[in-house]
This record gives sequence, C-alpha cells and structure tokens, in this order.
Amino acid sequence: MTEEFFLAYGDEPEPYRPQRRPGQPPRRRKRRKRRRGRTALALLLTLLLLGGMGAGLYLGYDRLRGMFGAEDYTTAAGTAEIEIVIPEGASGLQIAKVLKGQDVIASEQAFIDAWEANGDADRIQPGRYRLRLRLAAADAILMLLDVKNRIVNGITIPEGLSTFKIYKLLAERLGIPEAQFKAAAKDPVKLGVPASWFERDGRKVTRSVEGFLFPDTYEFPKDVTAEAALKMMVQRFLAVTKELKFAETVRASLDVAPYEALIVASLAQAESGTAKDLPKVARVAYNRIIEQPPGGICHCLEMDVTVNYWFETQGKPTKESGKMTEAELDNPRNPYNRKLAFLPTPINNPGRAALSAAAKPAVGKWHFFVAIDKEGNSAFAVTNAEHERNKELACERKIIC
Repeated sequence: MTEEFFLAYGDEPEPYRPQRRPGQPPRRRKRRKRRRGRTALALLLTLLLLGGMGAGLYLGYDRLRGMFGAEDYTTAAGTAEIEIVIPEGASGLQIAKVLKGQDVIASEQAFIDAWEANGDADRIQPGRYRLRLRLAAADAILMLLDVKNRIVNGITIPEGLSTFKIYKLLAERLGIPEAQFKAAAKDPVKLGVPASWFERDGRKVTRSVEGFLFPDTYEFPKDVTAEAALKMMVQRFLAVTKELKFAETVRASLDVAPYEALIVASLAQAESGTAKDLPKVARVAYNRIIEQPPGGICHCLEMDVTVNYWFETQGKPTKESGKMTEAELDNPRNPYNRKLAFLPTPINNPGRAALSAAAKPAVGKWHFFVAIDKEGNSAFAVTNAEHERNKELACERKIIC
C-alpha cells in the first residue's frame, strides 16, 4: 500500500513519450516542475500523517504516564508517625492535598489513582488520624479506612441540654474551667452567631448563646480553647439550619422570626416524649402563642419546663412539675414564667428533629397534650374538656395523677 501511495503522488514511472523531433523545444524543465510539485505534495501529506501519528503517540504516552508514572512512595518507606486531620466533607482530591502537604504521600495523582482503584475509599470519615510519613498512596488509603488509626476523642453533646449543662460536660472532658466557657459565651456574636438571628420583630432582645450550641459528637483538637470549642458548635448549628432552610421556611410559612421558631424548637425538645410527637408539640406551642385556647385558659405557654430553666439560670436545682409550688410556677419576677407567651431566649439546645419540627409543625388546632404511656407518647386535645379526659387516662395508666 505504501508503494502505491508514493507512486500515485509523483514517483510513478514516466509514461512513454515519443522522441522530440528536430527543431522542437525541450520539455524537460516543464516535466521537472510538475514532478517537483507532485513530490512536494507527497512530502506534505507524509508529514501530516507522521504528525498525526506523533500526536497520538504523545497523547497515549501522557495517558500512560498519568496511569503508571505518578510519583509514589513504597510501603517500606513509611516509618515516622504523624497526626493529620481530614476535614468534614473533604473530597478525595482534598484529602490528597492534606496528605501531600504533610509528606504522607508522594503525589496527589498517586493518591487519586489509588482512590479510584479502591471501592471503599469514599468511606473515609472526617476526623483525626495517626499515619506514617512517606507511605505508598494505596497504603495511606488502607490506613485511613482502618478504625484503629483514627484518634477518637469524641465528646457527644445530647439533644436538649442547656448551655449550663454543656459547659459542665465540656469542662469535665476537656479539662478547661467551666468559668472559661461562661466567659466565652457572653458575646454570642463573637462566637459566630449572626446578629440577624436576634431580630424579634420589635420585641425585646436578649442575646444568649442558648439554642445555638448544636448537639452532636465533636472531636476537639488537643489544644482547643473554651471559645474555640463553642465556635465549633455554633458553626455546626449554622450548617444544619442552612441545610434545613430553617430561617427561610419559618418566615415564609409561619410568618414568625427565626429566633421565635428556635425558642419553639427548644420547647418541643424539652416537652416531647417521642420524636414523632415533636411536630405536634411545636404546633401546640405556636397555637398557645398566637391565640387564646378555648375555655378561657390564659394566652400563655403554660409549660413547667420554662420554670426549671429559670432555676438553672439562678444556679438552683431543677424540680419535677408536681413538686413545684404555686409561687415558683407563677413567680412574676421570673422572665421565664409559665404565664408568658414569649420567652427571652430558648431554654435548651435542640437537635435536628426538633428544629425541623419547629420549621414545619404538624397541622392541628391542639392546645393541650399529656403523656399517656411509659414510652412517652402523648395525647393531644383541642379543648380543655378533651384534655381532662386524656389526663384521666394517663392517671389510670399510672403515668400522672
């Protein structure tokens, strides 16, 4: 085929030509010009062909180099230990950058190749790890997947704890004086709470970090300060409420300030005995705030948990509802008096489910509820008469009397 290619473009044998007659001018120059033209065209096409082949070879080499030529360490090279932190939500490339920056791996490309080859790589969790320096990329992934290499210093903050209980828990686990947490919490905006969260549609504002310390499991750095620990919790709260579209939802569907909805979330967290009842308890709170319930009952929250929060702010022990005196329940000097419709602040730090319930409460006209079994399920009522019947049922079951 190559032979035919060049014959077709200028190197074919000269056809028979009759001899030049005497006196006829020579034709050699013209033939040479034609031959040179055909030869130049053949050369150009040859160069194009070779150029295309060269480009293909280069691209092939580049791909091969990406697959097999990325710089990598050998397993035997890893000796010295190092602690690294994988950030929340980090991608494979972001993890590769962290490891390359600490000289755990030789190149980001080697790690990406190993990541793609390991079907479990995307199960690597955020957190602090103990690894070795100068590891083969594939071995670095295996070490990150091995839970034994994860440094677990997790502190779980349960849902519904007040800031006072959270300070105490953190002080015990982190070895930081409780007073430092209280001092750091005096300015919630400094901790990262946007000032817009304290807008209450013309009502008096009491700035507090209560409600903004999101309950979760945290892995705090060894040298964490009280302020830094609280900032981490505030940032987690902001991330969760952004994901839930909390502020936008309550403004659009409930026509209340997000801070009021946060207060309702804390009430639902404190009063609901089960997760499934959270949206109903939230609706009861909204109903009591917005309108006076049937039967002439006061236009107020009437929730004893608010009184217990007041005890906490005073450094006093909390009490069961049945052991509270009328003077304690209705103390006019208590800004968290159960006869109020609006509270100064949330009364605890609600979790995701309670926040979601406050943003999207159940639909109903209930104003009352009472626990009716040992599992914590509640019966909800629209009228006081219905509520009294539910209370009788609870008494029969020895839940309350």
